[in-house]
Amino acid sequence: MKKKTSFKKQENELSEKAYKVIKSKKQFKKEMMKRFSPSDVEKIWKDAESRLYIMYTAHTDLPKGVRSHTDNFIFPAAAIYLAMKEADSEIAYDIMKTKMAEKSDKMGQMIAKCCRFPGFKKFFLNMWDSMSHKMFGESAGFKNVFYPKEKSCFRMDITQCPYHAYLTEAGCPELNILFCENDVHSYGNLPGLKFTRTKTIGAGDELCDFKMELAK
Repeated sequence: MKKKTSFKKQENELSEKAYKVIKSKKQFKKEMMKRFSPSDVEKIWKDAESRLYIMYTAHTDLPKGVRSHTDNFIFPAAAIYLAMKEADSEIAYDIMKTKMAEKSDKMGQMIAKCCRFPGFKKFFLNMWDSMSHKMFGESAGFKNVFYPKEKSCFRMDITQCPYHAYLTEAGCPELNILFCENDVHSYGNLPGLKFTRTKTIGAGDELCDFKMELAK
């Protein structure tokens, strides 16, 4: 009886989580309203919530570090996209590309403003060393090559990526490149800093190379 009660509790928690996470992605729903009929939007939205719930229930054993990516970014994006794709695949991809880029552009603009403050650029550059080991290390499902720390440059290569793995598993590997492009939108136009990347796993390369340095 306890096992049944515990299982039911977990089901309810995951159902509530899926509802809340999908609800928080209102920027996609707002864009859908411009492209689909109201009835189609509601159908897509309910389908996305159901898909997300199924993804959550199928991956309850993931480590906490991996879930910080899957539960908040990978699975919601996949659920919304796949639900839209049932209605129109071209519109679905365009909406994902547009809204993801817009959000990352806003992040880039915010960081760019901070770059005007004395000392921020060096702080931001130095922050990448500790942050990347935590957010993009093995505990988060990535495999990396971290290069020796330099005073004016941070470099790492990602050789295994959970975004690629779980988006492929979900049946939408084409979304991977959009997550890769988020970095370009966020870091590609920062005053006093230069972001360089020549390869991405999402584009079919063997690794993602990441380089951030003080601009000369």
